[in-house]
Amino acid sequence: MTDIAIPYGAYWSTPFARGQGALAHLHSVRFAAHVATHAMSRRRLPVEAFDYGVLGITVPQRASFYGLPWLAGMIGAPSLAGPTISQACATGARVLRAAASEIIEGAATTALVVTTDRTSNGPHLYYPAPDGPGGTGEHENWILDNFERDPWADLAMVDTADRVAARHGISTARQHEVVLERYAQYAEALANDSAFLKRFMDLPFEVPDARMKRVRTTLTGDEGVHPTSADKLAKLSPVRPDGSVTFGGQTHPADGSAGIVVTTPHRARELSSNPEIAIRILAFGQSRVEKGYMPEAPVPAARQALERAGLGIAEIDVIKTHNPFVVNDIVLADAFGIPTHRMNRFGCSLVWGHPQAPTGLRAIIELIEELAMRGGGLGLFTGCAAGDTGMAVVIRVGDDA
Repeated sequence: MTDIAIPYGAYWSTPFARGQGALAHLHSVRFAAHVATHAMSRRRLPVEAFDYGVLGITVPQRASFYGLPWLAGMIGAPSLAGPTISQACATGARVLRAAASEIIEGAATTALVVTTDRTSNGPHLYYPAPDGPGGTGEHENWILDNFERDPWADLAMVDTADRVAARHGISTARQHEVVLERYAQYAEALANDSAFLKRFMDLPFEVPDARMKRVRTTLTGDEGVHPTSADKLAKLSPVRPDGSVTFGGQTHPADGSAGIVVTTPHRARELSSNPEIAIRILAFGQSRVEKGYMPEAPVPAARQALERAGLGIAEIDVIKTHNPFVVNDIVLADAFGIPTHRMNRFGCSLVWGHPQAPTGLRAIIELIEELAMRGGGLGLFTGCAAGDTGMAVVIRVGDDA
């Protein structure tokens, strides 16, 4: 792959708020524009630097038909063009791939990538059927109905996790052991007054009102992360009577936004807050596995990305995953012969929630910062998405990246 760079520090994420929480009143596209404007100002990123934009969003909002062009206008870049992309939970990786492709082709030099979603108060859609009996159409709750049924596999998402757990012999007890490990890792992100989060998250975070005019409340970090313990987890029964996955072993719907800049190495040095830290995107991978086995999808996606980067898992220093179910991480660890604690230091979506489009992008940002903290190295992000699909990204951070 042609050198594709990310300027160090040219990225951000809001705190994630559990569904129906502090961000539930916000139009997600307007909110993303508000967040991007303030984040770029703090990072001294001139809006005129961008010649391409990508918006990732998976939950429709009023007038989101206008997508990226609307967001660009709101941030003061009325000439900026680009697509609006939705690929369920893989959107964060996909929008990064779209930006990289544009730069590889020479069609752009500096791309602004913004992701946003509000799973709270998702739309209720009505599909007219004038030729149907009585002319009555169909309706769906965009969030809840799609979580509950994949129209191809005819399964809820939790059913795919149960199927994978059964196939690989992953017990509830083992799932809960890794859940506790993940919460302990997230506690590292909160240490020293959330020092890790503050590397990319502007805290305290002022939540605007719906008009983006006044401060409604302030968040000191992710909202709605409930502490757990072995005793609490042991009291939970599986969601399905014949399954093994409990509510403790899966993530929660959330709201939030994240953004990142993708550019050439030369431009990255100009826009970086520390030009000595070079960040390169080395490879992407994608996959689709057997129908109804979604949590297995990150494995072939990761293998493909590693192969394209010419790397083996032993050469990877930091691993981050999107893990809507803890089953995902166990399957990935077992497939590569690594301990589960090798991945997701400082937390993951299992703990801080799942606003869909921004989820993967935040994990990739955390991956970059963890690599920077250790003085550089190689990192892998991977995660699954609706439809039994997955995506992966390999990134290198270092002085000679």
